[in-house]
Amino acid sequence: MGCLGIMLLLCLTFLLQETPPSAQAEELYFPRSSSGLRRQKRDWVIPPILCSENERGPFPKKLVEIKSSKEKEETVYYSITGQGADIPPVGTFTIQRETGWLMVTRPLDRETIPRYQLFCHAVFANGQTAEGPMEVIINISDQNDNRPVFTQSVFRGSVEEGAKPGTSVMTVTATDADDAVDSYNGVVTYSILSQKPEPDRRMFTINKETGMISVVVSGLDRERIPQYTLVLQAVDMQGNGLSTTGTAVITITDANDNPPIFNPFMYNVIVPENEVGAPVATLKVTDADEENSSAWKAKYSIVKGNEEANFAVTTDPGTNDGLLTTAKELDYEAKKQYILHVIVVNEAEFSVQLSTSTATVIVNVSDKNEPPVFLPTELKVSQPEDLPIGHSIAEYPAQDPDKFMDQTLRYSVRSDPAGWLKIDPETGLITSRAALDRESDFVKDNIYKAIIVASDSGNEPATGTGTLLLHLEDVNDNRPVFTQSVFQGSVEEGAKPGTSVMTVTATDADDAVDSYNGVVTYSILSQEPEPERRMFTINNGTGLISVFVSGLDQEKAPKYTLIVQAADMMGQGLSTTATAVIQVASPSEGHHTSLSVHALNVLTGLPATGLAFHLSRLPAPNQAWMELMTSATSTDGCMDRSKLASLPLESGTYKLHFATGEYWQQQGLTSFYPYVEVVFTLTGAEEKVHIPLLLSPYSYVTYWGN
Repeated sequence: MGCLGIMLLLCLTFLLQETPPSAQAEELYFPRSSSGLRRQKRDWVIPPILCSENERGPFPKKLVEIKSSKEKEETVYYSITGQGADIPPVGTFTIQRETGWLMVTRPLDRETIPRYQLFCHAVFANGQTAEGPMEVIINISDQNDNRPVFTQSVFRGSVEEGAKPGTSVMTVTATDADDAVDSYNGVVTYSILSQKPEPDRRMFTINKETGMISVVVSGLDRERIPQYTLVLQAVDMQGNGLSTTGTAVITITDANDNPPIFNPFMYNVIVPENEVGAPVATLKVTDADEENSSAWKAKYSIVKGNEEANFAVTTDPGTNDGLLTTAKELDYEAKKQYILHVIVVNEAEFSVQLSTSTATVIVNVSDKNEPPVFLPTELKVSQPEDLPIGHSIAEYPAQDPDKFMDQTLRYSVRSDPAGWLKIDPETGLITSRAALDRESDFVKDNIYKAIIVASDSGNEPATGTGTLLLHLEDVNDNRPVFTQSVFQGSVEEGAKPGTSVMTVTATDADDAVDSYNGVVTYSILSQEPEPERRMFTINNGTGLISVFVSGLDQEKAPKYTLIVQAADMMGQGLSTTATAVIQVASPSEGHHTSLSVHALNVLTGLPATGLAFHLSRLPAPNQAWMELMTSATSTDGCMDRSKLASLPLESGTYKLHFATGEYWQQQGLTSFYPYVEVVFTLTGAEEKVHIPLLLSPYSYVTYWGN
């Protein structure tokens, strides 16, 4: 570009900055391009054109004249492109093709489009480019044509009653579409126009710049005025322009500035004795604070008269009443009246210093007919089982708790399973009406249990019960009883002294633990045939019969019959007899089989030690079993082979009876069945018989086999 072009451009820049946009003399020249590469100076940048919004016509209206320095050489035609020209809003700006005048065709709105970017083009008549595109920026200047708009139709906030001046409540906001950067058109100022209700003074103020509403004076009281409505104003141009109004609703929240107050303060009630949880009184309170708030909800406590914790007080969540009830049974005979002092506060702490309301409750206990009481509730006495009929057993009187009622008591027996007892209805003396028996099925562990009843003479008689535990002392009133009338056994001739033959057993129903009444002693009374000497002896404690002297000869005496005696009290008491038949067998007779047993506890996986068992033989069909021996398993769960050594088994049927019930009882368990039996038949071919036994308290089996 030549010196003239540079000077024109500088002058144009100066004119654009100093001359109003409506000046008709403005001209813009295309900057001349230079040959070769050359940096463009910043001064050559076209400054923006400023155009006011909302201008009145007539339109089109000239803005600036675009010129090309090549107009002097030949005809140049001008055109524009960009937003507002050929891009929507199309046709807002036009340019005169021959003159280059840039024109606006309609009023502009800054709030819609604040800036337009156009490109001016210059071409020769033959269509060749005369100048490169020139950027023209049109900025729309603001006018105050928009009112402020509050962001909400109603602003809602809250503040606690009693709030101090300066306490923030809420912030309201309004927006203005006008310019707030380069002008004051969009700068909003806030104010409060009115307050409803209107007390003696304005309660709130607003920051004119930020819109923050705060408390301006003290004295907010929810109970007097629970809500305020403020009419707000927002004005632009720093309070001197367009305005709009809005509404702010401020709710005054409750603070606990009102105490709950009892109404009434005094209660006089009657409560029956012996009832836990019985209603005593419903305590009423009033509270001016907001209902169902923590400042309204009441908490009750008993501060005096409840040192023994006989009463309790809770709050009814629906009514806010205090529910006073009994926490223990009251006893009219012990105390007839209680005076309680109950205070009430709120769940929330008082926000100011307040006095606490107190109610006085006079509780009068009413007397109730209480049942007689046996002391002790279980009376344990001991009497011999042979007590004579009509003899005194025990005196078991009851006491009437109703000391202030003139009542009499009468006694009866409610439970007397065996019918042994009689009671005096007036004194409670218990006597025997039938013979007592310690061995009766109604006696458990030597104790006979009976229930005694005492009834008073009230209008509605009350009944109390006591338990008589009668311990029956054993009397030797049962003879021993042999388990078999005839015991069968066998022994080889020539057996040595000490050889076991068989075991006889007898039982006695009398006590063998705490006395000798049931302790049985065995003896041999006679032997047939009677040789020159006694051939057998018996163990007086176990009943085991064994060879006493040598000389057994099957040809001389093939069979011996013994009369055996069982006497209790270690042989000094009652007695009974049985017969033991012993066959003397030749050594060559029959085939003998050895027997072994191994018992295992399946619960522990250990040998079953101390399991009692009996070995018996069936001499012939339709005959009684003949017991051969009694023993118990050793520590390895096996039977005592020393006893079997002199007891070889011949062909025949045998039975092993295991007392599993007693075994499991010793283990602290109860078995499904009291015994297990194994019955087997020897044919003569077996040399050894082994019986494994798996023990469980939950099942049993009886085995028959060969």
